[in-house]
Amino acid sequence: MTIYFYTTSQAYGEFSNFAPFGIELDGQWWKTTEHYFQAQKFLDRNYQEKIRQAIDPKTAANLGRSRSVPLREDWEEIKDDVMRKAVLQKFQTHHQLKLLLIATGDEEIVENAPGDYYWGCGADGSGKNMLGKILQEVRTQIQTD
Repeated sequence: MTIYFYTTSQAYGEFSNFAPFGIELDGQWWKTTEHYFQAQKFLDRNYQEKIRQAIDPKTAANLGRSRSVPLREDWEEIKDDVMRKAVLQKFQTHHQLKLLLIATGDEEIVENAPGDYYWGCGADGSGKNMLGKILQEVRTQIQTD
C-alpha cells in the first residue's frame, strides 16, 4: 500500500511541510518546516527573517517563491539537503510524529501534489516525489537511531 499525503486536513497531513509543527534550527524557532525551507533560499538575513516571521506557511512559501530578492547561487545543489535537515528535525522534535512515521512501516510515501513534479508526484504521477523519498529516508534513520 502506498501512503499519499498532501493537505494538512487529510490523512497523513502531518507529513506536509505546512503542518503546524515547529522546529528549532540554526539557533532559531521556525513555525513550520516550510518557513525554514523557504528562508534558506536566500542569503539576505533580513529577507530570511521576514520569511521566518510570516504569519503562516502559505505566506512563507509565497515569499520564498518571490524573485524580488536573489536566490543563493548554490540553491539547486543544496535544496535536497536543506529539506532533509528540516524534515529530520521535525520528526526528532515531535514524538507523536515520529511514531506516526515509524508506523508507516516500509510503505512508499508520496506527496500527492498535482502541481509539483519535483517534491511531489505531479498531476500524472510522473514527478520525482523528492519529499516522499526524504520522508522514507528519515523514517529509516529514526528507526535505526
